[in-house]
Amino acid sequence: MRFAVDGILVKNDKVLLIRRAGRTFYNFWALPGGMLEEGETVEQALVREMYEELGVTAQPLEILGVYSKPDRDPREQTISVVFICDYDGVTKAADDAASFGEFSLTNLEILDLAFDHAKILSDFQKWLHKQETFWSNK
Repeated sequence: MRFAVDGILVKNDKVLLIRRAGRTFYNFWALPGGMLEEGETVEQALVREMYEELGVTAQPLEILGVYSKPDRDPREQTISVVFICDYDGVTKAADDAASFGEFSLTNLEILDLAFDHAKILSDFQKWLHKQETFWSNK
């Protein structure tokens, strides 16, 4: 079992997504994120992953939720804490990101999204109205 973080990076009503370069969900759009390393907090992992994949400094604002459905990642069971973030810096694709794009939340259904990121982004849209926390079966 692995533990991960994902970041919802929002500016000007647009969410920042990466196009995956890795073998799993190759060329699909995804939230930036990655695995916790030994000795890290989830907040430290989030800041590190956002910098490694996009070259930005992320500021976690809220936890959207925890996603733990056993089949959310085809490689192995992965539990992810998803943060809503602000960010600063010049965005560039690196590490697991082949490229990146900024998308309006109203256009996300046209994208091929990796993992359970369509559900996570749907939950984020609900969060914008209700400000409640989500988890895998909520």
